[in-house]
Amino acid sequence: MLEDVRRIIECESPSDDLDANARSASVAADVLGGRLAQAGLPSEPESLIIDGVTHLRWRLGGPTRVLLLGHHDTVWPLGTLERMPFSTAGGVLRGPGCFDMAIGLVQAVHAACAVALRRGTDAVAGVTILVTGDEEVGSVTSRALVEDEARGADAVLVLEASGPGGALKTERKGVSLYTVTAHGRASHAGLDPERGINAGVELAHQLQAVASLHGAETSVVPTRGTIGTTVNTVPARASFDVDVRARTAAEQDRVDAAIRALEPVLDGATVDVAGGVNRPPLERDRAVELFALAARLAPAAGIDDLDECSVGGASDGNLTAGVGARTLDGLGGVGGGAHAEDEHVLIEHIPPRTALLSLMLGELLEARA
Repeated sequence: MLEDVRRIIECESPSDDLDANARSASVAADVLGGRLAQAGLPSEPESLIIDGVTHLRWRLGGPTRVLLLGHHDTVWPLGTLERMPFSTAGGVLRGPGCFDMAIGLVQAVHAACAVALRRGTDAVAGVTILVTGDEEVGSVTSRALVEDEARGADAVLVLEASGPGGALKTERKGVSLYTVTAHGRASHAGLDPERGINAGVELAHQLQAVASLHGAETSVVPTRGTIGTTVNTVPARASFDVDVRARTAAEQDRVDAAIRALEPVLDGATVDVAGGVNRPPLERDRAVELFALAARLAPAAGIDDLDECSVGGASDGNLTAGVGARTLDGLGGVGGGAHAEDEHVLIEHIPPRTALLSLMLGELLEARA
């Protein structure tokens, strides 16, 4: 498994570089497909190229009943390996994308192979492995692919990195993204400011209105902004972006309605809003049955303290839950430092996490046989 993940990590895969993306997909297909072939399973994935982004799909027999979901793209630019090389010193796996989420891809394939080797290749009929290429930038080209695959599945197991201490992710906040723009009228700031309508001042009113939507379990955060064009001109245009994270669809809808209902304060100014819901929340009711299964099987895999957690970050698990599929996230590596210089995986947890996934696959497939 460490050799497999080394090969994947050492092919750098920034989401926004299509050539690197294609190389990464090719390496992932070779590495993961090679392991599947050793277990007598279909080794050649479907290569699904959408707007230049390469996604991989293995169907291990029949329609999808259990979807194993991951991505091969990372946030790290080309050249990162020079300062963050692959290593396994001191029981710690390091390298760009190791935690998010190269090790999860390897665990998924080895778990499926373990079921096939233990029970025969027919035992994994109904398993689909989907590895997308643009999750880190919002799954723009893969969203429909992920959602369509999940709609017919009994369960979706997401191989994203675990939460603190190896906790599985039973809740993920939904994400909404907006740009609020105020329009005024330009004039000379020194000669005749009274002729202008200051879009920056209007924007200040709107920023306060948006910030007031923040709640105990819903974050509404104005982020990047721009005002005007030159230092001596009353600005005719100003805008700011908004990042919203909500635990429930109802909260997401509340904030969406409020932002779309913004009204200008200054006479003559106008306000418009672009954007909307990016990913629905993964609500706990979509995950609770699968977590109960994982918790029951965990001791047999050598895991005695399996926990669950709620996180603010989103994944493709949000999309699968959004179409109604039972979804359990965070089944990948145990470690930390996602998107950070200290990204790492604790090697001792790789075998038991893979064993747990294998046991879950076996039971889920038997239950729906």
